[in-house]
Amino acid sequence: MTLPGIGPKTAERLAIHIASRPKLKIDEFIKSINDIKELKICQLCNNFSETNPCSICNDGQRDKSIICVIADTSDLEVIESTKKFNGLYFILGGLIDPLSGLTPDKLFIKELVNRIQKNDIKELILAFDANIQGEATINYLKNILKNSPIKISRLARGIPMGSDLEYTDEITLSSALENRKRVD
Repeated sequence: MTLPGIGPKTAERLAIHIASRPKLKIDEFIKSINDIKELKICQLCNNFSETNPCSICNDGQRDKSIICVIADTSDLEVIESTKKFNGLYFILGGLIDPLSGLTPDKLFIKELVNRIQKNDIKELILAFDANIQGEATINYLKNILKNSPIKISRLARGIPMGSDLEYTDEITLSSALENRKRVD
């Protein structure tokens, strides 16, 4: 198995570092990796969790009428770090990218629509990377939800085009959440 962004030199440095640790530390590390297999997928939002539904979906203090739609789990962590969003999430499983074979039918779009129909959702915040794939996904969702009475908004500009949401600093992301715009 390989990890994204880890080349041969970095992999070698990591392996040497791990091998030079005491056996107890290596065993703890192996256990933490094995624990990953025990994670569940939340039936409501698709987040990784130790429980199903996850702790965010089960939190009674959150505004259940607002859903922030994101591409993947790493985006959830970034938005949560701002402490500016108190609604729920929905992880699509990626962004529409036909050149990479990621078409709408391979994402959790049907599940999102079902969740909207079965719950009293008043607003969707589309929080995607500011790139062509993010724009394509916004346009697709806007089109399939055009007859829905819910408000559809997107993160405000300020996140540079072509950047990944995962690497956006907290101040820029906080501003983008606070100044989101309705998708017409």
